[in-house]
Amino acid sequence: MNLEHLRHTLAHLLAAAVKELYPKALATIGPAIEDGFYYDFDNLKISDTDLTRIEEKMRELLPSWTKFNSEEVSAQEAKKNYKDNPYKQELINEITDRGEKITLYTSGEFTDLCRGGHVKNPAKDIDPAAFKLTHIAGAYWRGNEKNKMLTRVYGAAFATKAELAEYLKQREEAKKRDHRVLGRELKIFTFDNLVGSGLPLWLPNGTIIKDEIEKFAVEIESATGYQRVSTPHIAKEELFKMSGHLPYYADLMFPPMELDDGKYYLKAMNCPITHLIYKSEPRSYRDLPLRLAEYGTVYRNELSGTLAGLLRVRMLSMNDAHIYCRRDQIEQEFKGVIDLTLKMFKTFGLSDYSFRLSKWDPVNKDKYINEPENWEFTEKILKRVLETAGVKFMEATGEAAFYGPKVDIQYRSISGREETMSTIQLDFAARELFNLVYHDSNGRSNNEVFVIHRAPLSTHERFIAFLIEHFAGAFPVWLSPVQVSVLPISEKFSEYANKAFGTIRASGIRVEIRETDTLAKRIREAELQKVPYILVVGEKEEKDGSVNVRSRKDDSQKSSKLPDFIKHTRKEIDSREL
Repeated sequence: MNLEHLRHTLAHLLAAAVKELYPKALATIGPAIEDGFYYDFDNLKISDTDLTRIEEKMRELLPSWTKFNSEEVSAQEAKKNYKDNPYKQELINEITDRGEKITLYTSGEFTDLCRGGHVKNPAKDIDPAAFKLTHIAGAYWRGNEKNKMLTRVYGAAFATKAELAEYLKQREEAKKRDHRVLGRELKIFTFDNLVGSGLPLWLPNGTIIKDEIEKFAVEIESATGYQRVSTPHIAKEELFKMSGHLPYYADLMFPPMELDDGKYYLKAMNCPITHLIYKSEPRSYRDLPLRLAEYGTVYRNELSGTLAGLLRVRMLSMNDAHIYCRRDQIEQEFKGVIDLTLKMFKTFGLSDYSFRLSKWDPVNKDKYINEPENWEFTEKILKRVLETAGVKFMEATGEAAFYGPKVDIQYRSISGREETMSTIQLDFAARELFNLVYHDSNGRSNNEVFVIHRAPLSTHERFIAFLIEHFAGAFPVWLSPVQVSVLPISEKFSEYANKAFGTIRASGIRVEIRETDTLAKRIREAELQKVPYILVVGEKEEKDGSVNVRSRKDDSQKSSKLPDFIKHTRKEIDSREL
């Protein structure tokens, strides 16, 4: 069965049910989407509690939907049919302007403006137990925040009841792992209207996680020949004109600041400034490859309606780097980035991902830099690197950037959501824009400088959102903001608890001590904060210099000499065990 057709049909059925229950509602558009469908309505005031009623009406109507009748009509006829619906009128005008035919599809008593793509016999082809309305949300008409806010009703739909049940189960698990909820409960990050939308404030716990990730990246990059650089948060307008980001990228950049020596912009990308670091001194062929890395913070003027927790923000600190290499070094350098990425993902226990090789479209050359030889040469190299690495990948013609092919790493979260985790971009335009050159073995100037842009760990914001959901907030010990919690059984053993606390802290382990409230409540609080090790100490522990260890990993309890516990925990942290 064609799931897209099934879901599109159900969008019609949803609109029909809403119109029967709420005759004054104006139906606008309702497409099929991944996992289901939605329909947007104007003049519809409902809440999630009304969804059951609408769903029941859909099932009531379904048996009468035995087929779809299509009718091609003129614009005049179509407008007459929707004389009281300005949204459909707008769509009709657009269809007319494109020179396309206008079709109306009818099933049961409901008619909608539609291009088609439905199941033949909804009553027979749709299992009434295999769809469910899930939630409502606000949505601007046509996605434009200047337009009116509509009511969007979402539904999930599958071929069978069992598939729907599995999806709903996965959805419930996703709710438990929602990084926005866990981020608040675990005191990782927050937002404040006085600071602004999409600008996360990293709390102490979140800053620890962020610093540990950056420490890991610096360590592994240093071992593979990267040099660290640091660049300003703002730069002159002339720089972004030189790079080509202005005027074409202006919508995603914050408005300029007028200073006494010209216009400045908050940077939306690090590369133009890094190119100037490359140019800051003469480069020889012996200097290449030059790998310059930076956790650079950039700012992007995302629309407020598109912001989503840490996944889409206006301030991003990315695991960025730019590799400047000769033509004959591209393959080895790209292979090095792939190897580095795989090693990083393994450290974090990430495994459900694939690669997408985005290539140019030689038929549509106007979209791309006019260097056919470089396109063919570099795409073959990237494909060969992916094949040699033995990773799962697909090819996407026509999805390359203007200035070179790229490899996107598509990550599927434990909740089933697929997102682009990071991108490895080959660039053969920067050398012309910035006059990037090196002196070859004969002392001649050579501008065949290729740039690889890469950010394996994405941004702190996006990557930590993924990690929160991946681990359900129960981070491995090396990433946990608090690694050990010491709890004296009573006030009587506070002195020994504090002594143990001090010894553990001196070893470099992040430790806290909880001394107020009942022992049961303190244990529960530490568990809710997902502390990996809870140490309970009392008379026995004080006598023999031990601790009673409660491990989050296997929910076990055992006695351990304090030095042995510290040695074991330090080993676990230093090796970054999962």
